[in-house]
Amino acid sequence: MTDWLNVGVRFALYVDLMLLFGLPLFALYNFRHEQRLAKEALRFDSLMVGLASLGLLLSVCSMVLLAKSMSGASHFIELKQHIFGMMITGTDAGLACAVRIGALFLSILCLALMRRWRLASLGLTVGLSAIALATLAWSGHGAMDEGTRRYVHFTADILHLLAAAGWIGALAAFALLLRPSKRDSYNQMRLLSHGLSGFAVIGTIIVIILAITGIVNYLLIVGPTLAGIVSSFYGVLLLIKLGLFAAMLGLAAANRFHLSPLLERAIAHGDHGSAVASLRKSLIFEASAAVLILAVVAWLGTLSPSGSM
Repeated sequence: MTDWLNVGVRFALYVDLMLLFGLPLFALYNFRHEQRLAKEALRFDSLMVGLASLGLLLSVCSMVLLAKSMSGASHFIELKQHIFGMMITGTDAGLACAVRIGALFLSILCLALMRRWRLASLGLTVGLSAIALATLAWSGHGAMDEGTRRYVHFTADILHLLAAAGWIGALAAFALLLRPSKRDSYNQMRLLSHGLSGFAVIGTIIVIILAITGIVNYLLIVGPTLAGIVSSFYGVLLLIKLGLFAAMLGLAAANRFHLSPLLERAIAHGDHGSAVASLRKSLIFEASAAVLILAVVAWLGTLSPSGSM
């Protein structure tokens, strides 16, 4: 039961922290000079506060699960205060969890200042959520490495996490812009079209980073071999992840080269209904694949690469 609870908390943390980092990042690099329109169209202020608060709660749960695992306690009620103190001061994973909690607490304070200093608040939230997201690397396979290999692994893990969060944040922003609205739909569609165009170059960079860091992680975890990849449960899950990633690439390519130009033409002609419907359907599939990938990643982090089927 605890293993599944651990996977569930890890999955929820991945989704939560990637949205907390990716959404404001998307707003900053795409709508920096259109903050008023973006605020009205995205309407994600309360969502950001909710994500930061949920991340804080999930991080506390993660720390409790980690303390139970490290102490060998049979029940949560057996955990005492000194166990958490020793875990934070004596283990990298415990310290990473404490840093995550601190970063998320500070991000909530920053988000409270959103109305008065919006750009500064969003920028600080991006920085603090990047720190919180990066700490998840210490709960992965890189924590088992030593020396230079350890730092290379952590660097690859962190870059992989941040790049994935940039993609997921963009998907979330597109979903918010695609919500049916009685407000100024023309400006909302104009922002959507601008966001899709602005993400084209960033998206390419994200894919390159994901591919390079994914290869590095594979070499560090499994080694330069394909032997046994289909005979281990870890390998099968990894292949599922790669298949879902390939599906996301295909959908993203369709969005960039077909649906995005279609939306631009539709806006110019004043009739964007069918273009929006097609884009919404594509993004639903792409976001579903992303969620499934995060579920697989949360599971993979709890498995041994050498485990048999």
